[in-house]
Amino acid sequence: MRIVGGTYKRRIISPPKNLPVRPTTDLAKESLFNILANIINLHDKVVADLFSGTGNISYEFVSRGAEKVLAIEQNFACVKFIRQTAAGFEMNQLSVIQSDVFRFLKTGTQAYDVIFADPPYALENIPEIQSLVFEYNRLKPNGWLIIEHPKSVDFSECNYFHSLRKYGKVHFSFFQFTEKAGKSHEQ
Repeated sequence: MRIVGGTYKRRIISPPKNLPVRPTTDLAKESLFNILANIINLHDKVVADLFSGTGNISYEFVSRGAEKVLAIEQNFACVKFIRQTAAGFEMNQLSVIQSDVFRFLKTGTQAYDVIFADPPYALENIPEIQSLVFEYNRLKPNGWLIIEHPKSVDFSECNYFHSLRKYGKVHFSFFQFTEKAGKSHEQ
């Protein structure tokens, strides 16, 4: 696993083999960040990475200029790995919180420019992520939510849905928090 672009491009990420994760592939990650480069300037943006696992996506956001990245992960070994890796790369913009993502979305107060969520594909309540982000106002105006999910999950009828991108078995649903988008799906 490696960082595919930005300041830290080509840095290798070597997580322990026993972490309970399914990291986003380098191909899907590169495609995701190519899309993001065309829709948002990440410089001075605040990002939340939900179900961050190894921190793979968090490092990429930092590498591409995000001002602040918050990784949310429940597994202690993953949290420890992200902290060690961020310190080793001297990524002072990256912090990590050990928490259940659903609890975090309900109890936090900060709004983000970008929220990326990569839940376990076997998780039954993946659609709840989108609902909670908007119910609890976790995005800033014109902010983006990207959820990585299996083919079986369909967000196309949800409020603020923007687009779906597929890369093999990886599906990314994009949502943009705009007044116009919210109203168009509510009718």
